[in-house]
Amino acid sequence: MHGNDLPFFDRARARLDFRVPEGLTDPGITPRRGDHDIDPVMNAMAEIRPIRPAAVLIPVVDRAEPMVLLTQRTAHLPDHAGQISFPGGKIDAADESPLAAALREAEEEIGLARDLVDPLGYLDLYMTTLGYRIVPTVARVAPDYRLALNPAEVDDAFEVPLAFLMTPENHQRHSRVWQGLTRSYYAMPFGERYIWGVTAGILRNLYERIIRG
Repeated sequence: MHGNDLPFFDRARARLDFRVPEGLTDPGITPRRGDHDIDPVMNAMAEIRPIRPAAVLIPVVDRAEPMVLLTQRTAHLPDHAGQISFPGGKIDAADESPLAAALREAEEEIGLARDLVDPLGYLDLYMTTLGYRIVPTVARVAPDYRLALNPAEVDDAFEVPLAFLMTPENHQRHSRVWQGLTRSYYAMPFGERYIWGVTAGILRNLYERIIRG
């Protein structure tokens, strides 16, 4: 059977692993993926920022039609306030791995129980303009999960069909002025939800690693 004929979770498990990217903490290595994917000027800006290792969980809910669980951040947060994101945050010294950080953050932010999460592997390291170096962890989530949102960090959690997010025609390129520069980025509007920036960039990488050829 051709690889692309396999179900999503089988393809992800076959194509991903848990090797920690070398560039997570090494300033001498510039991550290949990031905000600079379609906006090269962002690369020079990101490289002069302090390195901030982080991890996020990409929770794919195992339904008849797989769904991606996303969050809406609260409006008062210092970074990315009000934006749509994955559960996650900085990697603490006590975290054994990026996976451990992603699972901890998902539990703290939205109350997602670890025993309902089946980790499948890491995507490529993603560098943001603010200096975050993010390890995205793809995971299968049992469909009977229950959430308890932390109102200090998350206003809402919702599901979007994986098929919609993995359709390249939905990967739009938008731009806006940021700190005096016109910045380009991926966006995947879904109804009233505006999925863009880092979240959309990571979803694009998910498509390229798991779905495309």
